[in-house]
Amino acid sequence: MDFVFLGTGAGVPAKARNVTAIALQLLEERGKVWLFDCGEATQHQILKTAVKPRKIEKIFITHLHGDHIFGLPGLLSSRSFQGGVEKLTVYGPKGIDAYITTSLQVSATHLKYPLEIIEIEEGVIFEDDQFTVTALELDHGIYSVGYRIVEKDRQGSLLVDQLRKQGVPPGPLYKALKNGESVRLEDGRTINGKDYLSAPQKGRIITILGDTRVCYNALVLADSADYLIHEATFSAEETELATAYFHSTTIQAAETAKKAGVKHLVLTHISSRYTLEDAERLKEESSAILSNTTMAEDLLSIKIPLYVQE
Repeated sequence: MDFVFLGTGAGVPAKARNVTAIALQLLEERGKVWLFDCGEATQHQILKTAVKPRKIEKIFITHLHGDHIFGLPGLLSSRSFQGGVEKLTVYGPKGIDAYITTSLQVSATHLKYPLEIIEIEEGVIFEDDQFTVTALELDHGIYSVGYRIVEKDRQGSLLVDQLRKQGVPPGPLYKALKNGESVRLEDGRTINGKDYLSAPQKGRIITILGDTRVCYNALVLADSADYLIHEATFSAEETELATAYFHSTTIQAAETAKKAGVKHLVLTHISSRYTLEDAERLKEESSAILSNTTMAEDLLSIKIPLYVQE
């Protein structure tokens, strides 16, 4: 599991930052990619990375401002040209269906893969045997949501050394034991696989927020998250401007992360008024409150280990 930040800017493209898009690569977990938001030129940014459009399984849109959706029609079309044949599902607020459908119809774009568009409401919007995704409304100028991605606990590892001490040789029995089944050995003994498994590996929690002012639901979504991706459109001294434009400052993002018990904070959605030279200062504003703060830059990749340390 890893993040690839395809765009980290706010509002309009800048020389150093494209507009918002984040790929969550789940290649080891399910061989797929989930995309969060898809600003203008996202597919151009993808060309500079190892992200494969045909592997994009789901796209989660936080809200319908242009810097978060204007790259969708092009990406959906190109995915078809690039050999994508597997179903793709787009989740987003009311209006996302009309936007995508109209764009594809007017441009006479015919996709070679099934496209499902789900207009979401608050609550659990997706769940399978690996992940649960929950959406809650944030505080922005238009309807904007944040997403909480919870990985379900992984089964414990097979305690091979203990099995060998019991005289159980490697082989087909190990698969059954790893599945927690009981097996009968050649010497007549019956052993239960559940007795030879380590404790389950706790699943990781990832929170990705759309544009927002400080609000309670951000805390709910970020509660005890291993990684929180939080907008930091403005610097610490621009609190009034952030409030007026329904955004957050670097310090507000850090305060939310700290209150929620987040292990790692990643700042993104940075206003084009700030240059790359400003990035370190903006990071330091947050780091003064939460030391584990990263300032996202375009094309930054962050590996998320199975065990996330504080």
